[in-house]
Amino acid sequence: MTEPTPDKKPNLLQVIGSVLASLLGVQSGKNRERDFEKGDPKDYIGVYVALVVLFVIGMIVLVNMVIASAGR
Repeated sequence: MTEPTPDKKPNLLQVIGSVLASLLGVQSGKNRERDFEKGDPKDYIGVYVALVVLFVIGMIVLVNMVIASAGR
């Protein structure tokens, strides 16, 4: 007999991995089910917002670097 797995909330790395996978559109069905059944929506929304903000800041820095190097 197999024992049922305890209902454990996904940890921070699993949440970040799930958000990154969903942004790329490659989320597995198993992880998606785990996220919807055991995850807290606030965790996913917070990680998503943080990743989008980091992405936008990264794009601004990259564009400024390209513009600065083109002016030389």
